[in-house]
Amino acid sequence: MADSDTAAMLQQLRIDRRDEPTGSRTGLWIVSAIVAVLVLGAGAWALFLRDDATVVQTASARAIGGGVQNASVLDATGYVVARRMATVSAKITGKVLEVRIEEGQRVEEGEVMARLDPVDAQAQYDLAAAQLAASRSQIDSLGAQLREAEANVKRLQALIERKLAPASQLDAAVAQRDSLRAQKITAERNAKVAGESLAIAQNGLDNTVVRAPFAGVVIAKAAQPGEIVSPLSAGGGFTRTGIGTVVDMDSLEVEVDVNEAFIGRVSPGMPVQATLNAYADWKIPAEVIAIIPAADRGKATVRVRVALKEKDSRIVPDMGVRVSFLEQAAPASAENTPKGVLVPSAAILRRDGQSIAYTIKDGHAVAQQLELGRSLGNDREVLAGLAAGQRVIVDPPAQLAEGSAVREAEAKKP
Repeated sequence: MADSDTAAMLQQLRIDRRDEPTGSRTGLWIVSAIVAVLVLGAGAWALFLRDDATVVQTASARAIGGGVQNASVLDATGYVVARRMATVSAKITGKVLEVRIEEGQRVEEGEVMARLDPVDAQAQYDLAAAQLAASRSQIDSLGAQLREAEANVKRLQALIERKLAPASQLDAAVAQRDSLRAQKITAERNAKVAGESLAIAQNGLDNTVVRAPFAGVVIAKAAQPGEIVSPLSAGGGFTRTGIGTVVDMDSLEVEVDVNEAFIGRVSPGMPVQATLNAYADWKIPAEVIAIIPAADRGKATVRVRVALKEKDSRIVPDMGVRVSFLEQAAPASAENTPKGVLVPSAAILRRDGQSIAYTIKDGHAVAQQLELGRSLGNDREVLAGLAAGQRVIVDPPAQLAEGSAVREAEAKKP
C-alpha cells in the first residue's frame, strides 16, 4: 500500500469537532464538578464522624493462667532506709586540722577521714614518755646500789665469822640493803604507772585521728579545717558534732507504714515487689523481714521492714518507694486452677445493678455484663463476661453508652 493511501485512511478516522455542539462539553464539566463535590462531602462527613467519636483509653484483659501466681493483696508506700548509718565524730574536743572525705566518696573500715590538731595530745604523750624514762633510770640506779649493798652484807658476814668485824656493822649493812630493795620495788611500780600513762597518752594522740567505723559511702561532710568539733557539742552553734555521715549501702532496706486495719494481710517472709518512684519501670524483688510489734497511735499504722533482694547503686537512702505485698497461690490443679481474666478496676462500672465494662467493636462502645471475683491490687478478677485479649475502656466517660462512637487514644511514643 502506498504512503498516500495510508495518509488518506488516517484522515478519514480523525474526528471533526468543529460541528460538535457546545452543550455536550458543558455537560461533561458539570458531571465532573458534581463528582468532586460528592467526594469532598464524603471526606468531610467521615472527618466529622471521626472527630465526633469519644477518645478513650483502653487496656487488655489478661489471662490469670494456671501456674504459680503472685497477686498483690496490699499496696503501701515507704522509704529506703539504711540499717547501718553513722555520723562519725572525734572522741575528744579539738580543732580540725585536715578533712579527707567528700560526699559520694567510698571509704573502707579504718580509713582516715579527718585529723585534729595533735599539739596538746602530743605534749601529754611526750610528758608521759619522759616520766617513764625517768622511772626506768631510777630503777637502774637503785639496782646498782642494791647490788653493792648485797655484796657489802656478804663481806661483813665473812668478817664476823672470823671475828674481824663487829655485829653492828652487819646490821647496818642489812638495813641499807633492805631499804634499797624497797626503793627499787617502788621505782618499778612507778615505772609501771608511767607506762600506763604513756598508753593513755597514746590513745589521746590516736583520738586526734578520725577513722571510718565500717565500709560505706559518705553522704554528708559536716566539718571543715579550722572548725572545732566535739562529741558533746560544747560551745553551742560554733562547735561541730561530727565530721561526716557514712552509710553502708549493703544494709539498705525499705520501711513502710501499713494501716493497722490491713496488717493482718502481711506476714514475715512474704514476697514483695518494690518500685522506686525514681524508676517506675524497675520492679525489685523483695520480702518482708519483720513486722515491728508497735503501732503509731497518731497515724494508726504499723511499721514493716522489707529486704531488697537486688543491690544497685541507683538505690539510695530516703528514696520514695511503692511496695506490693504478694500472695503466692498454690500449684495449679484441676480443683484450684484459676479461671477468668484480670482487668483494671477503673474499667468496671455499676449500671442498673449490674457490673459492666465497655469494649470496642467497629468503632462503637459495647457493654459487657460481668461476673466479678477478687480485688487484686489495682486489678479486678472477672470470672465471666470477658475473654483474654479483649480491649476494655479504662475510666469511661459518664456520658458513654451502648453504641456510642469511640476511638482509642494513640499510644504515646517513648
